[in-house]
Amino acid sequence: MNSKKGIAILGSTGSIGTQALEVLETYPDYFDLQVLTAGKNADLLIEQALKYHPNSVVIGDESLYQKVKDALWNQDIHVYAGEQALCQVVESNEVHTVLTALVGYAGLKPTIHAIEAGKTIALANKETLVVAGELITKLAKEKGVNIYPVDSEHSAIFQCLVGEFQNPIEKIYLTASGGPFRGFTYEQLQTVSLAQALKHPNWSMGAKITIDSASLMNKGLEVIEAKWLFGLQTDQIDVIVHPQSIVHSLVQFEDGSMKAQMGLPDMKLPIQYALTFPLRLPTNFPRFNFMDYPQLTFEAPDRKVFKNLDLAFKVMDMHGTAACSLNAANEIAVDAFLNEKISFLEIAEINQAVVESASNVLTPSYEQYVQADEVAREAAREFIRKIS
Repeated sequence: MNSKKGIAILGSTGSIGTQALEVLETYPDYFDLQVLTAGKNADLLIEQALKYHPNSVVIGDESLYQKVKDALWNQDIHVYAGEQALCQVVESNEVHTVLTALVGYAGLKPTIHAIEAGKTIALANKETLVVAGELITKLAKEKGVNIYPVDSEHSAIFQCLVGEFQNPIEKIYLTASGGPFRGFTYEQLQTVSLAQALKHPNWSMGAKITIDSASLMNKGLEVIEAKWLFGLQTDQIDVIVHPQSIVHSLVQFEDGSMKAQMGLPDMKLPIQYALTFPLRLPTNFPRFNFMDYPQLTFEAPDRKVFKNLDLAFKVMDMHGTAACSLNAANEIAVDAFLNEKISFLEIAEINQAVVESASNVLTPSYEQYVQADEVAREAAREFIRKIS
């Protein structure tokens, strides 16, 4: 039996995936890379496979299969393609932990397969819990599978709870940088450009999550994810804007005391913690210096201006497939904004219109989640056709 921890990285060519590979590279005696997967970025997937020599690679886009296969023909690496292969490869006996770093709804099905196969989950794909939190958490409980959060905010909450599992949470505070448009009025947001929205002040992320951060939808999705990760009610979750991104989130206990997890913004730390828990392996990451940050500031988010955040809280109270519909609408709307078909403010307008028009199934099966996703995407496309 291999004493190293076998790792599968779903979405290895994205921001989280590439940083996860840096973490694995630092600890060759601790990790054994088994699987790399990518959606369409065949060139980077090939480059990663040649460098790290995993057991298997999967390219999601089946039309790119031959390209990847040809590039790796003389390497001892299995090459697969398509969604079904993605779901099967996580079930390998050599895989201990599956890091799900796929963007959006695409993360749901392979995560379900990994949980059913009893794999530990390092979750960087918040949409999995947003879309089907009830189904995922129930399945993880049945299979005795641990889900370790990779999002910096949820990792912070998790770190604050270590040693506190017998103590009920009174409230959690997820911190938000506020994004590039912190303090903007609704009128100011009417004229913001794509380039402005893609310029995040503190974090380097993929295009979709950067736009979600600018609209505060990312924080809305995190609120829904936190509900399922930590078994909370809506009134136990709050969001506070913290522009310096040093305090990554806080937990308040029933005695009124609070714990915060702090540090310089660096995604490699929560990635590493999720992969090595309960150990904290030494790093050479830059250290926080209080003198560099003599003031840490906090303010309330403006939910009237940033309507996506308000919508996420409303959807959380609706239960059922409502959050699935919101996520699907947002993925289509953000894509339309990235392709400059709609304005920044129209993202939230489309999201709200889709949620209001969608039928909400209160105790959905997996198939009903899939159907809700498809219906919401088509509704979002229809709203976009009307306004563009």
